[in-house]
Amino acid sequence: MAAEPDADRAAARSGHIPVFLERTIELFRPVVEAAVEEDRQPVLVDGTLGLGGHTSHLLAEFETLRVLGVDRDPDALEMATRRLIAYRERFTPVHARFDDFDAVVAALPEDSRDGVGPTIDGILLDFGVSSMQLDVADRGFAYSVDAPLDMRMDPTTGPTAADILADYSRDELARIFRVYGEERFARQIASAIVRRRESDPLRTSTELVELLYDTIPQGARRTGGHPGKRVFQALRIEVNAELEAVENAVPGYLDLLRLGGRAVFMSYHSLEDKIVKRELSTRTASRTPAGLPVELPGHGPEFAAVTRGAEKASPTEIDHNPRSASVRVRCVRRIDGRTP
Repeated sequence: MAAEPDADRAAARSGHIPVFLERTIELFRPVVEAAVEEDRQPVLVDGTLGLGGHTSHLLAEFETLRVLGVDRDPDALEMATRRLIAYRERFTPVHARFDDFDAVVAALPEDSRDGVGPTIDGILLDFGVSSMQLDVADRGFAYSVDAPLDMRMDPTTGPTAADILADYSRDELARIFRVYGEERFARQIASAIVRRRESDPLRTSTELVELLYDTIPQGARRTGGHPGKRVFQALRIEVNAELEAVENAVPGYLDLLRLGGRAVFMSYHSLEDKIVKRELSTRTASRTPAGLPVELPGHGPEFAAVTRGAEKASPTEIDHNPRSASVRVRCVRRIDGRTP
């Protein structure tokens, strides 16, 4: 096992601690060992590269591993690439949303194929927001710091949170606050935003937080945590079409996995985890019609669960890294070969 890379000492100093790190390494170990036995280099896609915490440790641990690091945030991608300079022969940065399969497949090594076509040995999708995005004030993700209401993971494209607050109808705003933020005062907040923007549209995080304090009843604020938490989460999900990306990514990457390949999904929101759980339930179930006494050839499950349900962070990890408190980790491996 290689020593801890300098990149991660720097990341630790900046507050970036990879979630479920040791368990992630162990979940992918059989994939790497199988590839070595087959005399080939394994290829893993880190679809949510962020600052490269998981990838740097995986590359340090497995000397034959190649990683494609995908991120829609050009600043995060540049920082991660600099941190991973020691592994430049085995690391390929890809500027794309994690469900942009054309970009991912185009970046795969030419020899990463099976009898069906381009394929990968592993996929890691950590759906949490990058520490850099939360910690850099001017990105507008944090409700505790005054900044423009941007919230775009890729700041080069798409509408901002301020645009959504200015353009969406009251019903549309209420829906995203209720569904994505599980905010029980969603309609009241949406109505307040619509009234406010008639004279002075919301432009900064402080302005939005002040409106929330004025709208949410004081009694509810005493027990419901910071009033900005749920609304900011909902806006971030809407701005970045996060659930749409998850819906596309989970089945898409499962289809790319070669026989024996593994997928690790890390969810932090119940809606993300429901998407993952639903797809994995389908893929790990028999495809033989109900009522038949035997399994039909070619109709068995495509995947087998590696984790029992969703694994959660230990109290020790949560104490060391509070951002791991809400993570739910699921892993499956392909047990049936791909079909054209």
